[in-house]
Amino acid sequence: MVTDPISDFIIQLKNGGAAKREIVTVPASNVKQAIAETLVRHGWLAGVVKRGKKVKKFLACELVYLAGKPKIKMVKRISKPSRRVYVGANEIKSVRQGFGLTVLSTPQGVLTDKEARQAKVGGEVLFEIY
Repeated sequence: MVTDPISDFIIQLKNGGAAKREIVTVPASNVKQAIAETLVRHGWLAGVVKRGKKVKKFLACELVYLAGKPKIKMVKRISKPSRRVYVGANEIKSVRQGFGLTVLSTPQGVLTDKEARQAKVGGEVLFEIY
């Protein structure tokens, strides 16, 4: 039983890249799909497709490689089930001088650090990716 599905999802993406997989499949949920679509929008994933029937739905995430190396080098879970981390719009920090992303869950949906700053909304800091 997985106690933190978001951590499991982002670690599967990182490990899939380390294993040189083209596609990583994970059990589907609305939050995972929103995160995957955000990563596609910013070039960290090549694409995401929801497949399967009713109960057994899963997401097929296509990974991105640069010169044979995975683009996703590191992921760091910030807000965990045991310790939630929330930030206001003016407290959001950039990752690796803008070369990484912070993914937040906000009232406007799943956004990156730049999008949240532009929309002037805060929320729960899900993870950092670089």
